[in-house]
Parts: sequence; structure tokens; C-alpha cells
Amino acid sequence: MEDLRGYVRYRFRSEDDEIDVLLEGDADWVKSIVSELGLSDLGWTMPLAVTRTDLSTSGLSSGIDSEILPKEMDMGPEPDPSRIPVVRRPIGELDLKSKLEDVGVERPNIPTADQLREQLEELETPHPAQGPMVKDPMAEAWLKELMRIVVRKHGITAITTETIALAASDYLGDREELELELFLESLFRTGKIVKVHGGEGIGWGPSPAWLASGL
Repeated sequence: MEDLRGYVRYRFRSEDDEIDVLLEGDADWVKSIVSELGLSDLGWTMPLAVTRTDLSTSGLSSGIDSEILPKEMDMGPEPDPSRIPVVRRPIGELDLKSKLEDVGVERPNIPTADQLREQLEELETPHPAQGPMVKDPMAEAWLKELMRIVVRKHGITAITTETIALAASDYLGDREELELELFLESLFRTGKIVKVHGGEGIGWGPSPAWLASGL
């Protein structure tokens, strides 16, 4: 600490003794307080980049002579608004899709139920889901495989109840309509899937933890 000048912060913490010391101020003042407390060989000290305004408004300058406060440190050149390009266009004429394509970001394509079904049929039979909250182990296991396809292959986060029914009803115990909705609701209540309310109805997507889990 002997080589530090200007505004500094001193910190010493001992969880075993429930001690937490935090000092901020001019280096000489902080050094004197640390010495009075008998902490000269403990803790650590670091310089802080502050201004006179910071000190006058923070309440931390009490007891420090204003004449010895550090000058404002060099924070780089002042912003030059004239160097910021101005882009103007009529409202509604921004083609966001093309702009995203220009930077290599493509909008995900929503798969059809037939596409999801074909991809599901290519998979091996998964291991049954396990856990005290599992009511239908194979149906839950197949639903997770379907959600993996949706998220990882197509980059979307949710699909509708109808799409799930068309793509995987027989994998889900031949559940359709109300019975399928009740099954999905039960998984939603246990935090395994999420419900998305949209203009075209309700969508369902996997929670990240459930999707990443094993069985």
C-alpha cells in the first residue's frame, strides 16, 4: 500500500471471526485508519478511478481534505456526436429479415407435423422416463425426443398441441385433444415443459433443465 496514491479502497474480511472492513478514501487517510486498526499486514488495497464529483456526492469524502482529493483520471476522449452516423428511414420500411440475413442470421423454419413425424421415426426407442412424478414413462420419454428435435434441429422453442398430436399421438399413448392437453398440463405443472400463449393458440416447449436431463 506504500506505493499507492490518490483514491483507494481497502478491504479485509474474516468469515471465521465475522469481521468485514471496507474503507474508501485518500491513500494516506486509509493507510492511517488501517494502521490504527492493527490491520497493516492484512487485507488488500486497490486504486479506484473516481472524480471529485463522485466523492462529493457519495458521502465517502467525510474527513478528507478537499485539497488532497485526486484529480479526475483520464477516461479517454470525449464522445464526438458528429462521428455517429445518422440513419433515417420511413416508419415501417425496415426489412428486418433481410438485415438479419445480411449478418448471417437466418429465421428458423417452423417444421410441419409430417416432418417431425419422419424425424421421430428415425430414432431408436428411448429409455422410459424415471422419477416419482412420472405417470407415463414412455410417453414422457418420446415427448422429450420430439422436443429435442424441435429445439436442436429446427431452432424453435415451442409447437402447438395440434402439431404434437399429428406428429406423435401414437407415441404418446394415442392421446389427442383434451386428453393430450391434460397430459401436457401435468408436465407443465411439474416444470418439465413451458406453456407459450400466442396469437395462434397455446404452444408447448421444453424447459432447458428437463431437456438436458438424462432419464
